[in-house]
Amino acid sequence: MDTRLLLTFTTLARTGSFTAAAAELHLAQSTVTVHIKALERELGTRLFDRVPTGALLTETGRRLLAEAENVLDAVARLRAGCDSDGAVRGRVVVGAPESLCAGRLPGVVAALRTRHPEVDVHLYAAGTAECVDGLRSGRLDLALFLEREAGFPEVTAEPVAREPLALLCAAGHPLASRTEAVSWEDLAGESFFLLEQGCSYSDELERRLLAVPGARPRLTRFGSVDAARNCVAAGLGLAVLPLTTVEEHLRTGRLAQVRGPHFADVPLHVARHRRRWVGPAADAFTREVRRQVSG
Repeated sequence: MDTRLLLTFTTLARTGSFTAAAAELHLAQSTVTVHIKALERELGTRLFDRVPTGALLTETGRRLLAEAENVLDAVARLRAGCDSDGAVRGRVVVGAPESLCAGRLPGVVAALRTRHPEVDVHLYAAGTAECVDGLRSGRLDLALFLEREAGFPEVTAEPVAREPLALLCAAGHPLASRTEAVSWEDLAGESFFLLEQGCSYSDELERRLLAVPGARPRLTRFGSVDAARNCVAAGLGLAVLPLTTVEEHLRTGRLAQVRGPHFADVPLHVARHRRRWVGPAADAFTREVRRQVSG
């Protein structure tokens, strides 16, 4: 069996679109159609229902998808074992929170490029739910989570470090010069800039603020650490962010840490699909994360 047909099958199953599958595989859309028809003819069964929105797996297609992925994984392992020069090469697609993409990961990618110049890393900023979906669908090889708990079906996650959090305000904010620690009751009347829904520490902050009797905090959600950080620096409110994303702003005096309730460090996990094989490039990326972040 031609493994190109299996690759087209799994890609179409994941994207649900002939157009998207063709773009990802760098094929003409007509070629994707030819591949699917050839595979259906060879297997003697229909794998997809063609619908106005794209392509939906049939019941048989859903049963065969895992087997097709296993075959492609085995082929990838064979090819990896044939690299006689021992060089690590290939592409690894990684999903991670925007705070990590902006803070931690550029250093990881730079170090990996020096150590393994033939490894190509594609980073995508995404929340935990999107990362889990990306691992399950095969869009992502690896994902990084900032979560207290990382137990997700079909996903295995390994804690590699802990990210300290900081409660922040502008240098000129009244809380910046306060010597005694502020309470949750004090904070419940403030404006806060939180990261988007699904960010574990932002969601936890919201829950704790709203648990204060009579609390009326003003909460604004952003998809960007930069946006939240800049609003805080402008004196518009407070935020809780990973310390690594604000160290320069604290050094230059644009931001100040507020003495207040303790925020426990957030575990950083490296995650992958439980069954799907990942190649040497993904393993090299994982090792570099441990080396750069844990150190």
